[in-house]
Amino acid sequence: MFRLITLCCALWFVGVAHAQGYIGRMLNHPVPGGIAVVELGQGQAPGVTYEKRSVMVVRDTNQQWVAVVGLGLKTPTGEQSLEVSDGKTRRRVPFQVGTKHYKEQHITLKNKKQVNPDPAQLVRFEREYAAQIRAYEQFRPVTPSNVLLDRPVSGGRLSSPFGLRRFFNGEERNPHSGLDFAVQAGTQVKAPADGVVTIVDDYFFNGKTVFIDHGQGLVTMYCHLSAFDVVVGQTVKRGQVIARVGSTGRATGPHLHWNVSLNGQRVDPAIFIGAFQP
Repeated sequence: MFRLITLCCALWFVGVAHAQGYIGRMLNHPVPGGIAVVELGQGQAPGVTYEKRSVMVVRDTNQQWVAVVGLGLKTPTGEQSLEVSDGKTRRRVPFQVGTKHYKEQHITLKNKKQVNPDPAQLVRFEREYAAQIRAYEQFRPVTPSNVLLDRPVSGGRLSSPFGLRRFFNGEERNPHSGLDFAVQAGTQVKAPADGVVTIVDDYFFNGKTVFIDHGQGLVTMYCHLSAFDVVVGQTVKRGQVIARVGSTGRATGPHLHWNVSLNGQRVDPAIFIGAFQP
């Protein structure tokens, strides 16, 4: 009987040791536009890359190091793999990417130039787009204060979800790369985690825009704002007011468009606030 009890206890402890951690349970939705949380073992924190880009590595509640990997909307389904290095050896760690269907959205805009910009506006857009891509691709070796994020605005329903195939005046454009919150103009926008402000600007499509770099490739963007409460280079704390909601840029009414990027890939912000819909 004693041996049986000992064996059961041993098996229980093994099960606990291999139980998925809190970050894995909350964030692991490995689909195109989602996140893969891949366990890497214990010991020292390894370095990880996916498609030659550095990937966030944090310790989960089960004491396992995990890679938190952003999967763009164009990520192929099936087996993908990470390159993991401990400084001496390199290994390949595979993971699976499933499927997800995204709906369509049809929008009518009175300003036709926001559907088909003229040549000068296209030059402006390309310049602004390049600045945004540079901000998204930054990888500061700082662990984020929290990877489960706060909602950037209080109240309001979630309107246009991430991944929508968007049609403006009947013409298909890029899928919706963020999550929209239907809230009143002037609503305070707050930082969902500590970070450094990298962009404060007024863009052709996005309107008044703020970017925050939270560390290890986690970057958030806030669009269609009416006013700014921060400047480039400013350090912000979780919960700090950074801007006010508006309807600037390509917007049909007041709302907040919120983007989240990991390792240079736009992913579904709903995952970070516990609102993901499979």
